[in-house]
Amino acid sequence: MMSEKIDELLPRIEAALARGGRSMDDLLILLATKTRTAQEIREAVELFEKRGVKVDVGENRQQEFAKHAELEDLHEAGVMRHYIGTIQSNKARDISRFADLVHSIDRESALTSIEKRAANDGKVQRVLIQVNTSGEESKGGYEPDLGVLREVAERCAESDSLALEGLMTIGTNTDDEVEIRRSLRQLRELRDGLGIEAVKELSMGMSNDLEIAIEEGATIVRVGSAVFGPRDYSH
Repeated sequence: MMSEKIDELLPRIEAALARGGRSMDDLLILLATKTRTAQEIREAVELFEKRGVKVDVGENRQQEFAKHAELEDLHEAGVMRHYIGTIQSNKARDISRFADLVHSIDRESALTSIEKRAANDGKVQRVLIQVNTSGEESKGGYEPDLGVLREVAERCAESDSLALEGLMTIGTNTDDEVEIRRSLRQLRELRDGLGIEAVKELSMGMSNDLEIAIEEGATIVRVGSAVFGPRDYSH
């Protein structure tokens, strides 16, 4: 079943990339692995690899980090671990130790807590700034303002423990494709407006809006249900 889902997903991704004159080399598929078992994650990674596609894994809850101990061989082989959830200051140490890339730097306190924990461990933490391009109060993120984002980028550049690599957003929760596209396009425009060579990643798009995100320039898309099927919400 998972194999069939991946065979349905990849043509969608490839077609969207082709419409923008890009290829699979221009995109990272990030498996959103919340509630998924280590066995399911391993199977998904191996199925993508059999098709010649590299994937990474992303968690959004600190409680789920433990299962990745069973997947350490994948990590050592180059399957990077991403953190895509809300950052609680008291969990920052665990997040920094788990994640090769933190996507969800959505406010100054999150930035400071991750920076402090990385510094304590002698690590340079790779991060993305989360931007609230939808304007929805239910979503975290810095306001989509170039001046604000420049200040955050400068703050990261001055730190010995942070490496800013791009921006992240979650598209507007609506059926209106025009609005979804606007909320995703704005992230690309903000990145381009920053004009910082190292800040190139655009983490945006999930199973339901990934084609639009790819067309608008996503470099990382987060997929969960499109690979694993519906999530078990009893977890």
